Amino acid sequence: MPATDTVRLPEVEGFAPPRGATSPKEHGKALRGRLPRAEQARFTTRPGRPAVADAVESSARGRIEELIPIRTGRMAAGPFAFLRGAAGLMGHDLAPLPHTGLGAQLCGDAHAANFGLYADARGALTIDINDFDETVHGPWEWDLKRLATSLVLAGRESGAGEDACRDAARDAAGAYRRTMRLLARLPVLDAWNALPDEELVSRTDAHDLLGTLERVAQKARRNTSARFAERNTVELPDGTRRFTDAPPVLRRVDDAEAAAVAASLADYLRTLPPDRHPLLARYRVQDVAFRIVGTGSVGTRSYVVLLLDHRGGPLVLQVKEARPSALAPFTAAAGFPQPPVAHEGRRIVLGQKQMQVVSDSLLGWTSVGKRPYQVRQFRNRKGSVDPVELLPEQLDDYARMTGALLARAHAHSLDPRLVAGYAGRSDELDEAVADFARAYADRTEADHAELLKAVAAGRLAAETGV
Repeated sequence: MPATDTVRLPEVEGFAPPRGATSPKEHGKALRGRLPRAEQARFTTRPGRPAVADAVESSARGRIEELIPIRTGRMAAGPFAFLRGAAGLMGHDLAPLPHTGLGAQLCGDAHAANFGLYADARGALTIDINDFDETVHGPWEWDLKRLATSLVLAGRESGAGEDACRDAARDAAGAYRRTMRLLARLPVLDAWNALPDEELVSRTDAHDLLGTLERVAQKARRNTSARFAERNTVELPDGTRRFTDAPPVLRRVDDAEAAAVAASLADYLRTLPPDRHPLLARYRVQDVAFRIVGTGSVGTRSYVVLLLDHRGGPLVLQVKEARPSALAPFTAAAGFPQPPVAHEGRRIVLGQKQMQVVSDSLLGWTSVGKRPYQVRQFRNRKGSVDPVELLPEQLDDYARMTGALLARAHAHSLDPRLVAGYAGRSDELDEAVADFARAYADRTEADHAELLKAVAAGRLAAETGV
């Protein structure tokens, strides 16, 4: 065959088909005809929406009963805190709204406090989305709208003016749109690993955040297993260590419960790459304790497991109950039915790995009894920005940074050319998302007020300050 002839190879399953007439960017642009970008602003409260007390009680089913008042108390702290614990209620509200039909692996709970710093396998800090309990496949707009709404709520609580709050929501959407356009122009491998942390601040013009991020990074570097063990364990006469009680946040468990959790680590090992097995084989399991975490996760079963190496150096693993995603009941209504989930911990781990550029090298899953769990390093140099404490100019910078990070995460499962084609060059999508965010922030504030009334009336028990 002459060298100038075109080689015709068969279509290979799992790879892109031969070049067609319509490019992904053109396909995305055509979606504007079905859903104009301005329509992304639409939000109305539909009839049949559950009352807030009913929604809170529904989300509490299956949790440890005596801890539910702590969860309710944390949600009652403010509208932003309420949003953090109400992913399912927002899923109910998003399901009937129009969307492009383009699906991505969603964080499912992409509010502004679920981005942060953590360490890679060599201890270097990276910044990304860091909570995936609700991860599912669904409309990319859902994550973006939740992020934008959370920024409006955080800004209102910090005392920022309404224009500054709307600007933050708009600029998060703008950074998402521009990042998708950037990724669409890059070679695929470059796009897959794009936006390294040292360039993120400059790319998103988030210079007012530099001091805050450096303070968070300094704190994160000290947030290690060793420090947690030093503060929360005691050495016994035989040289071993055990956890100390600090109720209700940290408490020891009985021998049978501790043994069940420790035994589950054998199944956990089988979910890790084989090259991690020799590493963990050099640690011995010392103790197990129960520890409360998060806002949305309060009431789930969550353990910390202390492991020690031959020098007494600690490694702490978190074994955290994996409940079904709060969004799963609503994705089918949006045209994204979920396949059967064999193990909820596996769903969370695979979703996390699909969205992050760098994930915890010890991320896996197991079961304790019949309950599924995810397993990860605890206090792996984690640090986060509290968006409620940001100044108005910092909030806008933080919005751009988190919008860019969300786009990077979505681009691992959704071709950025599709979103770039739909979103385009103008700020029409940005403005629409900002309008939605303000409307849904108003709805959340009303929901929070309804929660406070339910607590005051004795319908819901709430324990504050925990």
